[in-house]
Amino acid sequence: MTFIEKIRCANEFDKEMKFFPYRNNFPQIDSTVFCASGSKIIGDVIIGEYSSVWYNTVVRGDVNYIRIGKSSNIQDCSMLHVTNEKFPLFIGDGVTIGHSVTLHGCIIKDFSLIGMNATVLDGAVIENNSMVAAGAVIRPGFIVPSGKLAAGIPAKIIRDLNEDEMKEFENSAKRYMNYTEITVDSIIDFKKAKGIL
Repeated sequence: MTFIEKIRCANEFDKEMKFFPYRNNFPQIDSTVFCASGSKIIGDVIIGEYSSVWYNTVVRGDVNYIRIGKSSNIQDCSMLHVTNEKFPLFIGDGVTIGHSVTLHGCIIKDFSLIGMNATVLDGAVIENNSMVAAGAVIRPGFIVPSGKLAAGIPAKIIRDLNEDEMKEFENSAKRYMNYTEITVDSIIDFKKAKGIL
């Protein structure tokens, strides 16, 4: 099987609906994107090559649009939403969105990392190679400059990130691409063992 055939098979593993229209918009998901069980993707959403949306995550592009780049991972139980006619949501390439993150009408640029349970609100911008710490709340309109760590409630700029930390963001994206491949192969193996493939 090709990788794309494996992804299609894995995305259809449980026969649940994952993609939903909103008015005249239907999600445009690249054929290399893995969408785990429980994920729901609604409306005007475009997701680029080799990205992944993990278990029980909602990507709700109903009252505005959502764009997710290449090789980004949206981890389990995250909530992505927008603001009506005002703030869409942009996620760049190679971005890691940790477990149970809430993103609302904001911009997350390339090779950044949003820690578990963090919240990023309307109009906020997370620049390239920057990090939002676990549990942080980025207030509306706040900018996290490139190469900085933001933490706290509300979040403040804490310090500069070092080269090793910034390199780890790219490694995180690559790890999740690997996790996708392992997960998809596991599903294929399971289906073969059960005689349903």
